[in-house]
Amino acid sequence: MGEEAENISKRKAPDSSGVEDPSPPAPASTAQSQAEADPAAKRRNTSRSCIHEVAVPKSYEAAKDEAVHGTLANPEFNGEMAKQYPFKLDPFQSVSIACLERNESVLVSAHTSAGKTVVAEYAIAMAFRDKQRVIYTSPLKALSNQKYRELSQEFTDVGLMTGDVTLQPNATCLVMTTEILRAMLYRGSEVIKEVAWVIFDEIHYMKDRERGVVWEESIIFLPPAIKMVFLSATMSNATEFAEWICSLHKQPCHVVYTDFRPTPLQHYVFPIGGSGLYLVVDESGQFREDNFGKLQDSFSKQNNQLDGRRGGGPKASGRIAKGGSASGNSDIYRIVKMIMERKFQPVIIFSFSRRECEHHAMSMSKLDFNTEDEKECIEQVFHNAIGCLVEEDRSLPAIELMLPLLKRGIAVHHSGLLPIIKELVELLFQEGLVKALFATETFAMGLNMPAKTVVFTSVKKWDGDTNRYIGSGEYIQMSGRAGRRGKDERGICVIMIDEKMEMSVIKDMVLGKPAPLVSTFRLSYYSILNLMSRVEGQFTAEHVIRHSFHQFQYEKALPEIVQKITRLEDEATLLDSSGEIDLAEYHKLGLDISELEKKIMSEMIRPERALLYLVPGRLVKVRDGSTDWGWGVVVNVVKKPPASGTLPPALSASRSNSYIVDTLLHCSSSSNENGSRSKPCPPRPGEKGEMHVVPVPLPLISGLSSVRINIPPDLRPPEARQNILFAVQELGKRYPQGLPKLHPINDMGIQEPELVDLVHKLEELEQKQCSHRLHKSGQSEQELSWYQRKADLNSEIQQLKSKMRDSQLQKFRDELRNRSRVLKMLGHIDADGVLQLKGRAACLIDTGDELLITELMFNGTFNDLDHHQVASLASCFVPCDKSSEQIRLRNELSGPMMQLQEAARKIAEVQRECKLEVNVEEYVESTCRPYLMDVIYCWSRGATFAEVMEMTDIFEGSVIRLARRLDEFLNQLRAAAEAVGEVNLEEKFKKASESLRRGIMFSNSLYL
Repeated sequence: MGEEAENISKRKAPDSSGVEDPSPPAPASTAQSQAEADPAAKRRNTSRSCIHEVAVPKSYEAAKDEAVHGTLANPEFNGEMAKQYPFKLDPFQSVSIACLERNESVLVSAHTSAGKTVVAEYAIAMAFRDKQRVIYTSPLKALSNQKYRELSQEFTDVGLMTGDVTLQPNATCLVMTTEILRAMLYRGSEVIKEVAWVIFDEIHYMKDRERGVVWEESIIFLPPAIKMVFLSATMSNATEFAEWICSLHKQPCHVVYTDFRPTPLQHYVFPIGGSGLYLVVDESGQFREDNFGKLQDSFSKQNNQLDGRRGGGPKASGRIAKGGSASGNSDIYRIVKMIMERKFQPVIIFSFSRRECEHHAMSMSKLDFNTEDEKECIEQVFHNAIGCLVEEDRSLPAIELMLPLLKRGIAVHHSGLLPIIKELVELLFQEGLVKALFATETFAMGLNMPAKTVVFTSVKKWDGDTNRYIGSGEYIQMSGRAGRRGKDERGICVIMIDEKMEMSVIKDMVLGKPAPLVSTFRLSYYSILNLMSRVEGQFTAEHVIRHSFHQFQYEKALPEIVQKITRLEDEATLLDSSGEIDLAEYHKLGLDISELEKKIMSEMIRPERALLYLVPGRLVKVRDGSTDWGWGVVVNVVKKPPASGTLPPALSASRSNSYIVDTLLHCSSSSNENGSRSKPCPPRPGEKGEMHVVPVPLPLISGLSSVRINIPPDLRPPEARQNILFAVQELGKRYPQGLPKLHPINDMGIQEPELVDLVHKLEELEQKQCSHRLHKSGQSEQELSWYQRKADLNSEIQQLKSKMRDSQLQKFRDELRNRSRVLKMLGHIDADGVLQLKGRAACLIDTGDELLITELMFNGTFNDLDHHQVASLASCFVPCDKSSEQIRLRNELSGPMMQLQEAARKIAEVQRECKLEVNVEEYVESTCRPYLMDVIYCWSRGATFAEVMEMTDIFEGSVIRLARRLDEFLNQLRAAAEAVGEVNLEEKFKKASESLRRGIMFSNSLYL
């Protein structure tokens, strides 16, 4: 496998696994043309189980010893390793480490459980070796906690910063959420100056609708000296992402991509209500059409009635604590039982509903997968874990009901669980004490927790808008949990379906390409204000927009235009450009004359001037964009345009104009075969054509002739119209230099100084053109036409490039201007864009709506509230699950809620006034969430967790997550009040925060 490919940058490396590797798919194809401003040259290298590419800035010289580091195209490290591993590294890990040792950024794109953590750990080991600091970011606090625990076991000096918790903030390796990193970059933290590497885990999270922009801004703000490690699930446009990093930071960025699985997967389908499993994709990745046919045949009519039994749609919240009955879905029971009998455990059963997860787990009451020793061990771990809780919380139903399940080797994992239970389940699963785990898709993210088998209870999920089939990227992420390296010969995926599926749908899901990373960049007031507050002015909002991945993708998302530019550039290079100076001069004269003629004509056809001359029989020239109709004859002028739908599409460019000139024009015969509604167009070369009356909006008149002809009163007979065509053609022969035109001054009597100046300039240029050498000499006609074609090509190329660059940019510029107007109207900045007191407060708030909360701070809403009411009102700003119960607020809270809604309505209306697309009622609803106001109020006043959970149907884990984010939010508000000198408010926010921080709501993570 080591033969040289044609391309010198391709290399096939030996594979350490010993498993025959199917050819890896090519990654996203490289761009047709390199990035305009600072293109990244790409070199590529393929090995048996990984593809390596590198995006390199123009004129980049790598000052590395090739004997030690290899080349940019083939990085190989032959020096002393910063960290030794007790196993042989996979090719993708070796190549990634070689890139790190070159001190160059790298994106590692690989399946779940492939071993990307090895690369991250090596970057950390390098930082320790070189006495530099390293930051490890993850998208979720829970993942940060897990990663902190894992890295603390491996390295000595590790810190954690999540907003909830700060441990050893001066450590060499800092684990943090991406939001914390962005805040540090905005504040110009000293820590950043000591950092050599930043590791972005789960970088594909950048496509998250709400929070994706945090990743983009963090990457844009990082100093160029810092190198980055990006860890991602497989994505189809990894190369595009690397090119963005390369063009942004002017440094090479390597891509190491692998979809090789050391443990191959088999994919089975189980028809609900049917019997047996059907292998649809075998371990070599072959789709088994014969088995799929048998599967389709197995569906009987009664099976199609099963739609209502399950589904991935939105569910009302429910908890084990309040639930009771099992789901009664015997299919799940049968599958889990069969998996255990065949020794295919541990198994993860994925559902897209938290409620479903719990009900499926409860339906396993007859199954027991653990020995007595394992039960004893689980009980001991369980009691140790809940030992940190106060007595009253240990007896919560959500805790007590979990132990019997866990002892039988069954567990539930979703975001609504108590955090302590969720972490306990993760730890027990890693130790092999949980054999059947019922989980939502969040379990597929984060730490390496593989199973032998994965079951999908549904192939559809509710995504907030529709009930859709899961995408191939989602399937890859979850199915990647199947198959444990070194333990299983193969991993098993079982897909439960309850209806006939098209073969293409299941094929795309199981064998489809991973999803591309798509930017969700947006402008937030928080970002705009923070950029304005930076004294050095290194970054502006315009800079961030221009350098965002969104803009980069937009510029690359026009392949047809890129191809067209390439074609035009190729044609331009073929054209001879001899005598270029003379030709350029002559061509410019022609362009200038054309431009002046357009300006003069736009003045001449103003209705108050032109209507007097647009009489029947007048010859007028008509041009519709790039379509030149030549000369036509005026029949009539009407004030009001015809009713909607009657204007021919070709000439309906300006419906808003109130004058229509009915004009006899030379049309193609074919354009009128189907009646007047079809699109008229000029005749093709050599086509005879015929005259028809076409309604022409006044702005499309591009020339007025001084010539008029007689037209018959009845134009319906074809012969009458044909005679006019002959008359126009005859006039063309009589005036070979062009028909005489109405003179704006001499004929129309226009005396406006600006227009008179334009006419004189035009006459001077026409005189210059007539006396030019090329105008007199007929010999240079071919030369001129070549040059003219080249100039036209260059002009078209520039227009296309400009279109690529600017249209999306302009959209963001307009939005930025409108948002800045909002900030001025609300008093955050002054007329010169200088930050005011209100703006300084809003700069420090990114958990809730910064405009609305600062409005409440400055309009006195908080002044009359006690700290319990403050905590309750602030909870409305933190996103949470919706309650399905009727919200009835107590008197102490209904008044503040009304003030909040009133302020929200005011801010929405200001945004609408400033031309931002804001639906006032939707804005009020999305920013004023009263679902947990009562719960937080009572908790703040000292109620027990059991008491407050009786007040809501929202999951325990969701309530705790809200309380912790609320605490973070209140601390931001305290900092904002301190920044603007509001001492009383600062104290109130501090007390509100302290009133929350107790009991199970703020119990320590088991990972810390």
